[in-house]
Amino acid sequence: MWWDERVSARFRRNLQPTLTYWSVFFSFGLCIAFLGPTLLDLRCQTQSSLSQITWVFFSQQFCLLLGSCLGGVFKRTLAQSLFALFASSLAISLVFAIIPLCHNVVVLAVVMAVAGLAMGCIDTISNMQLVKIYQKDSAIFLQALHFFVGFGALLSPLIADPFLSDTNCILSNSTANASSNLPHIRKSLVPHHPGNLSHYDLPMKGMVVTRVSYAFWIMALINLPVPIAVFFLLYKERMVPCFNSSSHPLLSADELAMETRPAEKDDLSAAVQRPHAAGGHDDLFSCCQSKNFRGASYTYFAVHITGALVLFMTDGIVGEYSGFVYSYAVEEPLSVVHKVAGYLPSLFWGFITLGRLISIPVSYRMKPATMVFINVVGVLITFLLLLIFSYSVVFLFVGTASLGLFLSSTFPSMLAYTEDILQYKGCATTVLVTGAGIGEMVLQLLVGSIIHDQGSYSFLVCGMIFGGLAFTFYAFLLFFHRMYPKPSSDLDDASPDKPAAMDDTGQYQR
Repeated sequence: MWWDERVSARFRRNLQPTLTYWSVFFSFGLCIAFLGPTLLDLRCQTQSSLSQITWVFFSQQFCLLLGSCLGGVFKRTLAQSLFALFASSLAISLVFAIIPLCHNVVVLAVVMAVAGLAMGCIDTISNMQLVKIYQKDSAIFLQALHFFVGFGALLSPLIADPFLSDTNCILSNSTANASSNLPHIRKSLVPHHPGNLSHYDLPMKGMVVTRVSYAFWIMALINLPVPIAVFFLLYKERMVPCFNSSSHPLLSADELAMETRPAEKDDLSAAVQRPHAAGGHDDLFSCCQSKNFRGASYTYFAVHITGALVLFMTDGIVGEYSGFVYSYAVEEPLSVVHKVAGYLPSLFWGFITLGRLISIPVSYRMKPATMVFINVVGVLITFLLLLIFSYSVVFLFVGTASLGLFLSSTFPSMLAYTEDILQYKGCATTVLVTGAGIGEMVLQLLVGSIIHDQGSYSFLVCGMIFGGLAFTFYAFLLFFHRMYPKPSSDLDDASPDKPAAMDDTGQYQR
């Protein structure tokens, strides 16, 4: 195997939890990408205007951000975390099943808000649990985790495509005129941004003819094994209510499964009875409490802030590029044919997924800091070349693929790197997930308004600026890493497979 026996043994000991967290992230990806291609059929189903239906995007994205902030609330015990994942993954299946029954746009927005909350909880909890289980070995498992979200994001549009309407799905006297615009509008409705659709006039009254319900029911069935897998993990840990078992702290259950000597298990069980103190992987609001700041150096805050700002920029680039590359391509000077330009968002997400798959073995051989450096430099160079060859359609496709590859592993690599700097005692997971979510939402709105005022060329200029800022913030992070207090020698010498010990804060150290 391309990884050593120590990591392989640790993976085998935590096989079921790891596969469960990966599968839950597949639910996240399945839910994040279906809305764009199906939104016109949902507009027909709810008989709403395009401007009204695009608010469904906002309800999902806003509640995803809110769920990411609140996800850390469930981190205190393994039972809380797994029940939150079970409820969230089951909620996504229920959302898929309920969407065909939503004939009012407000009801649809509320249902998508519930999906957003579930996705946010999944995002925070899954990242947090893998970091807690594997700690210094977490980079490779985080890369795999984020591959599954890309895989789900690719799969859901493919499931929906056969059931999308070829013509306008509300039959009226104006259908013939409106149908000619439908392919252009549909390709503008990419997963992360609805675009400017106010100038399109589609009928709102008439007979609804759409088969998109079948796509949602298929996705509900595909996702159903995920909450079942979480339930089996709860059953294995004896946390199903009928067993009347007490909850165990998150890391203890995972680590106890790795130990073979009964005496060590008893020592760990006794140790975790102490109250869980502040510090570690809290929710965003707990992280902001003043008691967590006592005695912390300025570099502690700087590492959190600069790490979050890097992901604010890079995840923001993912959102704004996937949201506007189609609109940029069909405008002058490129004037790409609409059908051809429609492949650009799919190409971008396809290479993000491919990059995450490639990063799984690469992350074992390469340090997370090096991977992030390659990523941010690659993004910067790609945007520079896109600006230089802005009149080349071929290079637009090449640059889109290159950008997807470089952005693919940025989040998991940055998360592993930042947590490693903080020795797994900070709030990095929560802060970074929140920063990435805010960036994805804010930069889309910012770039959309700039393109509206300055023209399509500003799309690449904005990407270049954001890439430069990501590189700058990463340089600051490297500086603060050098300034951050080094771990004690006993922590450095400890083997990851040795029994985990509790420090005074109740957190496991290695």
